[in-house]
Amino acid sequence: MIGQMAMDYAAARRTMVENQIRTNRIRDPLVVEAMSNLPRELFLPDRLHGIAYADEDIPLGNGRFLIEPLVAALLLQTAEIRSDDVVLTVGCATGYLAALAAAIASAVVALEEEAEQAAQASRVLADLGLNTVAVVEGPLNQGYAKQAPYDVILFAGAIASVPDAVAQQLANHGRMVAIMRDSGRGLGRGAVFLRTSGALSRRDAFDAGTPFLPGFEPQETFTF
Repeated sequence: MIGQMAMDYAAARRTMVENQIRTNRIRDPLVVEAMSNLPRELFLPDRLHGIAYADEDIPLGNGRFLIEPLVAALLLQTAEIRSDDVVLTVGCATGYLAALAAAIASAVVALEEEAEQAAQASRVLADLGLNTVAVVEGPLNQGYAKQAPYDVILFAGAIASVPDAVAQQLANHGRMVAIMRDSGRGLGRGAVFLRTSGALSRRDAFDAGTPFLPGFEPQETFTF
């Protein structure tokens, strides 16, 4: 029975890669390989294993979610992660995006402010033997300056704006990728920010209907 279940998950993962990833502009072989090998179901509670490979964001509670597979792939591909890069993932939840990045990068810092999610991420990553990922707890909008600067910064959810504290932790010639949304309706834009000689430039790369990271929603404005 256990072998059959494992075989079913492996088949579902292959179907995800063939139908959601390869057919949607994901051409980076390292990204495809990472998504082909990583058991996505392990980053979900047991009761949600059956929908692990659906092409949607899966709620985890407390505003956190397992990011949609295609969006995860687009974030990674757009970031152009190299084998010697140090990566910061902001809002790691249970650690899926961080684990994918770790398959390519030298080291990953996975930042989460929800203690329960951070603890689960630590357990799953340890079980998978991913010892190049460090899960840290702290406010998402402050990043993790202790290990900065980072060659790549990834936001694992939509944001209305990039916090200055996080932007300052991007290395020169570094890449920061986020889904930028200005409201709760409509699609966001996957944007890559490049730091060159201290200045940030932005290029939009793809569309995504990703939910906001808690605390990164647009600020309410009042008209008098």
